[in-house]
Amino acid sequence: MTAPDAAELRRRTQELLAEYPPATTERTAFLRARFDAGLAWVHYPAGLGGLDAPRSLQSVVDAALAAADAPDNDPRRIGIGLGMAAPTLLGFGTDEQKRRFLRPLWTGEEVWCQLFSEPGAGSDLAALATRAVRDGEDWVVDGQKVWTSSAHLARWAILIARTDPDVPKHRGISYFICDMTDPGVEVRPLRQITGEAEFNEVFLTGVRIPDRHRLGPVGEGWKVAQTTLMNERVSIGGARVPREGGMIGPVARTWRERPELRTHDLHQRLMTLWVEAEVARLTATRLRQQLVAGQPGPEGSGMKLAFARLNQEISGLEVELLGQEGLLYDEWTMRRPELVDFTGRDAGYRYLRSKGNSIEGGTSEVLLNIVAERVLGLPAEPRTDKDVAWKDLAR
Repeated sequence: MTAPDAAELRRRTQELLAEYPPATTERTAFLRARFDAGLAWVHYPAGLGGLDAPRSLQSVVDAALAAADAPDNDPRRIGIGLGMAAPTLLGFGTDEQKRRFLRPLWTGEEVWCQLFSEPGAGSDLAALATRAVRDGEDWVVDGQKVWTSSAHLARWAILIARTDPDVPKHRGISYFICDMTDPGVEVRPLRQITGEAEFNEVFLTGVRIPDRHRLGPVGEGWKVAQTTLMNERVSIGGARVPREGGMIGPVARTWRERPELRTHDLHQRLMTLWVEAEVARLTATRLRQQLVAGQPGPEGSGMKLAFARLNQEISGLEVELLGQEGLLYDEWTMRRPELVDFTGRDAGYRYLRSKGNSIEGGTSEVLLNIVAERVLGLPAEPRTDKDVAWKDLAR
């Protein structure tokens, strides 16, 4: 079967709009119909939200739907599902898992979170201690996860746990889909420096996960997790933004609208950061185009590194540009937001929230190692624990 071209996708999009007019169709019903028509992810297989079309043609569908004022699936609210869970399900899920999870994931009817990091295994994720023990057709999971965005909203979680402590740490991990409504799952808010609690800590006590919710073979969860992590870094650092999108936008607007705040030094710094932000945006565009050829590679780690550094430097410049105004903070009300917003609210919020950018999605220190070893080909750091069973590691 020949993959549809741009003209065919426009035709199918117009058929969708004719049958389900956005002005009179309930939002969820429209999104379900879009998924069923193969116009959700056009590069996904037919029947799973796609049409086996080139990834580059997704913009043809998106533009036609935007022109018709059709609803989107609020991607910022379900970013973990879209950017991390979906490509992992596509790569490693069974046919049954793909049919069950992909449609409500894409429509936003089911929110996902990520149970990876732990208090004792953040940067060294493969040292995780959460255990999953086989019991008949189920796995019984006990442990603690941390820094879990949207866990308070999520129905499902992608989870990695240790299933074999007698082998080296990378080889004894398995990957699961965890129902966040099951008994034994406890979500507690973690209040951040911003005053909000978009992150959580999650306690797992005797949680039973059926083996049919395992992704990939037993003991090969690290391989599956690499797909998740590489897609996560692209979704964070390589997100599609317009020129002057992201952190640089508010600073540029303030510069144009408040000439009394300008100094020569601030102008030089702003211009440097504006150029770097534009370079990062264009590089992200090229990286997304490379995805047409397959899964993201380690280059996404470099984009995520640049994203974190730029956000922190730009938000620092914005606070300095505003002078005394930059020292103000709108309010510290404890709340649990429904989405992760790197650039929302005021300058003070952006400054504080950006501090987490160099931690979430892989710490900058770990990503520097990945870029050095897997992109630049530099010698790897000595790893004395490479062939040591996890149970024998010092902790």
